[in-house]
Amino acid sequence: MKVLIADDHQILREGLRRILEEASDIRTVGEAENAAQLLSLVRSARWDVVVLDINMPGQSGLEVLKQLKEEYPKLRVLVLSMYPEAQFAVRAMKAGASGYLTKAAAGSQLLHAIRKIHSGSKYISDAVADQLAEAVGRDTAVQPHQQLSDREFQVFKMISAGKTVGEIATELSLSVKTISTYRTKVLQKLNLKHNADIIRYAVEHDLRD
Repeated sequence: MKVLIADDHQILREGLRRILEEASDIRTVGEAENAAQLLSLVRSARWDVVVLDINMPGQSGLEVLKQLKEEYPKLRVLVLSMYPEAQFAVRAMKAGASGYLTKAAAGSQLLHAIRKIHSGSKYISDAVADQLAEAVGRDTAVQPHQQLSDREFQVFKMISAGKTVGEIATELSLSVKTISTYRTKVLQKLNLKHNADIIRYAVEHDLRD
């Protein structure tokens, strides 16, 4: 099995690599630190599974996931995230992920998750399965935050964590102007006025880490 790890943190990549290299059924482990490098590696060689960080700089993990699935529909992608399942798992699965794993659980569940999705199955918890079933059967009544785009939701999450526009821009490798535009869209869609309102909304809807 050939596995490609896409994460912008070198220490995390090295930790995941060590876990994978101990497995007898994984013969190749590749690394990408950003979206451009990931797409280049996927286009230049065949990979069985991609382990993709949801919080990539520049082009977000979910944006990259959608592009990967458009170009390589059969590619198995395991989304790895620092965010709890309740906040991003359904978005990731709807975007084409074969599984969703939190970084907190990666040490004990990574190999199991990769093997499961490589076999053709999905890797999700019972809680995520329930959320997906609910999303499929949901009527037109949608929570305001569910109408945010993936990038808008990511910016919403970072603002709700107390980060400034400048800090978010630096972390995502985007301009302050771009982040300000996303912030404005978040405020408009949620019918809010200030960052404090975003934090309060996140608390009320259990969307803070």
